[in-house]
Amino acid sequence: MDTFRIMIVEDEKLAGKVLKENLSARGYDVSLFENGEDGLEHFRGNPVDLALLDVRLPGQSGAELFQHMRALNPLVRVIFMTAYSSVQKAVSLLKLGAYDYLTKPIEMDQLLHTIKKALEKLTLEKENRRLQENLREKFSFGHYVFNSPVMQDVLNLALRAADSGAAILITGESGTGKEVIAGIIHHLSSRKNKKFIKANLAALPETLIEAELFGAVKGAFTGAANRAGKFEEADGGSIFLDEIGELSLDIQVKLLRVLQEREIVRLGSNESVPVDIRLVTATNTDLQQLILEKKFREDLFFRLNVIAIHLPPLRERREDIPLLADYFIKKFNLREKKTIESLSRDALSLLMKYRYPGNIRELENIIERAVILARSDVLGPADLPVFLKDGTNGDLVPETDETDMTLPELLVLTEKRAIRRALKKYDGNQSKAARSLGISESGLRYKLQSLKIQK
Repeated sequence: MDTFRIMIVEDEKLAGKVLKENLSARGYDVSLFENGEDGLEHFRGNPVDLALLDVRLPGQSGAELFQHMRALNPLVRVIFMTAYSSVQKAVSLLKLGAYDYLTKPIEMDQLLHTIKKALEKLTLEKENRRLQENLREKFSFGHYVFNSPVMQDVLNLALRAADSGAAILITGESGTGKEVIAGIIHHLSSRKNKKFIKANLAALPETLIEAELFGAVKGAFTGAANRAGKFEEADGGSIFLDEIGELSLDIQVKLLRVLQEREIVRLGSNESVPVDIRLVTATNTDLQQLILEKKFREDLFFRLNVIAIHLPPLRERREDIPLLADYFIKKFNLREKKTIESLSRDALSLLMKYRYPGNIRELENIIERAVILARSDVLGPADLPVFLKDGTNGDLVPETDETDMTLPELLVLTEKRAIRRALKKYDGNQSKAARSLGISESGLRYKLQSLKIQK
């Protein structure tokens, strides 16, 4: 892994020297400067992953240096070091995008922990950006735009799993995009130039599933001819089996053989055919419950569940709704030859409140209908289905009326809800809640204070 580059700007010579020696001893590439001007000159000409800045510096202040740095590189992580008397100033810098602050005298263990967390977050964001750029350039997976930490985790897990040969089980409600994730995994893998074969098992009659998957020989059943099944078609590539919980126990035994022996037997034949496939399966049912009910083989479950990827429902990643809506508006503008510019504040408010039992697929349908019926360049409440306004379908979020809110007010309310959900999920543990939200613990404390959220 590349060495992380850290810049320290500290006007106290001894303190700066101690910091540099400690961080260099732990493998970081460290540069030390005593004023903001020299630090900024270095930053302009050299890559920096993280900066430790004293709030009070001679000449250019730490805050001014920070703003110049953010303009040059928005991804840089900045941790401020401050005396107790300047804590309020450091807190105000969190609002401008600083990662964290530490009070002097600096405790080395706390500093090392904070740096580690900041660089982990930076690495995740860089991987996420690289992944999304890769997908946008090569594949039609545009509606996997997202801003939520939980989806960053999903996409980065898919990225890390792509090149392995291990079986992957994708779980999640209908409409969350399981097939799209399976496609992403294939197209990021070493098998990307081979076939990607898909089969929705719920859509196939039970009597035909075996022939569809494993193939058949002439005379195997009335009207049967020699034909290859989907496993043979996928040889060398990947195969995606959706709704894996729909398989009968008999077919489950045959699928287990494919995973164990890497071969299939066509229906009506005794001859084994070797296959080299990467198997990705998906389900919206609880396979472990099916195991308890003796409807799914436990040994097959463990074979399928080597790498598990869970897709959260849209109601648990509401911060992605504006991005997804914007993507779908552009998509259907192109198809319908429309020029819709955006959603109105009231329309976005309705979309943000809805629970989406059909998830992303339902949001796409809502926007498609709205674009088709729109009478102006801005989608308003009148363009949305009536159930979004009266709560007759999908259950609106039972919170305060938002129709008169500005967009910034609406985003603040959404942020409050996300923080409250995280705190409730982790029984008030701020460290775990901050981690799940993708922010630092001090960042969460700042938000609790600034948003007036009761602990």
